[in-house]
Amino acid sequence: MSEKQMKEAFVSNLNGTTVLEITQGLCFPAFCILCRGFLIIFSQYLCSFSPTWKTRFLTDFVVLIVPMVATLTIWASFILLELLGVIIFGAGLLYQIYRRRTCYARLPFLKILEKFLNISLESEYNPAISCFRVITSAFTAIAILAVDFPLFPRRFAKTELYGTGAMDFGVGGFVFGSAMVCLEVRRRKYMEGSKLHYFTNSLYSVWPLVFLGIGRLAIIKSIGYQEHLTEYGVHWNFFFTIIVVKLITPLLLIIFPLNKSWIIALGITVLYQLALD
Repeated sequence: MSEKQMKEAFVSNLNGTTVLEITQGLCFPAFCILCRGFLIIFSQYLCSFSPTWKTRFLTDFVVLIVPMVATLTIWASFILLELLGVIIFGAGLLYQIYRRRTCYARLPFLKILEKFLNISLESEYNPAISCFRVITSAFTAIAILAVDFPLFPRRFAKTELYGTGAMDFGVGGFVFGSAMVCLEVRRRKYMEGSKLHYFTNSLYSVWPLVFLGIGRLAIIKSIGYQEHLTEYGVHWNFFFTIIVVKLITPLLLIIFPLNKSWIIALGITVLYQLALD
């Protein structure tokens, strides 16, 4: 067996892991982001610490990136303990913030919570969406770089046919994150006017992905990198999948009204599940 065949076998015939472990792993970055926010509040507003961009970069790297790398590699068997540890750490920071608070000092905690829940965000910017897209990008980058090494658990790699591997979240997460910030969602006026003009703009938006997809294909073929045929086939890759999604979406929205798009999404989901069965 050649070295290329051995590498292909290393990422083939995998069945994934349990839904519970995947859920725990996906919740972990969310609590890391929460701890990051508590840490910034505690250090900047309660300890009068003025961080520089280097300090903020180091904080983000230590609190967000390092735990994700460890969770996907050396600490992969202790995801639940890591999740509990992050929750306890965040709860401790929240307790210290509540004890040292100067604003709302006379208000009980429930009043503070009620005031927080009534805060309205600007429609053009939602921090939750930004956090989701950042974590998805970081998770995907770490997994793609680590999957070829034994340190990355095989149960986290993409499943062969049907299953729940952590890396199976990557493409779906990217599509979902892109859908939340696409022009059709942010600016409905973008849908108005000539349908041909609307579709032409969509064509222009995918040309960087075309170059990335063709470039990746050329590099893979030229260096003889291993190819998992049941993942994308011989010539397909992730960028081509995104191109197809970005081209099919405007076609569907030209045919169907935007406020009825949830019906299309539900129909595609049902058909996809039926096809898997």
